[in-house]
Amino acid sequence: MIYQKDEKWMKIALKYAHHAEKKGEVPIGAVLIFDEQIIGIGWNSSISQNDPTAHAEIVALRYAGKVIKNYRLVNSTLYVTLQPCIMCCGAIIQSRIKRLVFGANYEKQKNNQCNLQSLFLNMEKKFNIQKNVMQKECSNLLKNFFQKKRKQNN
Repeated sequence: MIYQKDEKWMKIALKYAHHAEKKGEVPIGAVLIFDEQIIGIGWNSSISQNDPTAHAEIVALRYAGKVIKNYRLVNSTLYVTLQPCIMCCGAIIQSRIKRLVFGANYEKQKNNQCNLQSLFLNMEKKFNIQKNVMQKECSNLLKNFFQKKRKQNN
């Protein structure tokens, strides 16, 4: 069920996605909310940090863990502009959040889609997942980013 506040928080996640893009990263942003407060922020920073695990979701989860001084992020909601990959899904499950909200669907992993869909079915048993919040805005940001990249490489 989409809540009125979902768009508010997704707009903030999009702000961090734009920040990632300005830094030359794939434009994905995330915010973690607890009690109507931001406790975690993140944007893709794998390139700048030379860290393959520095996805927006994981960065936000790490940030929140330091803020609340606990690795269990119980009763929080993670907003992310793109459906999490398998690595991020594992981290999200371990964090014990209450709810995951994402914008665009992760369409690039066609050969791994079966595993990802299976994982999401299992995740939905653990916590609430809301898909396609501000889907158009989130998808367009990524599509435009990769179109520009392709033009630069030609």
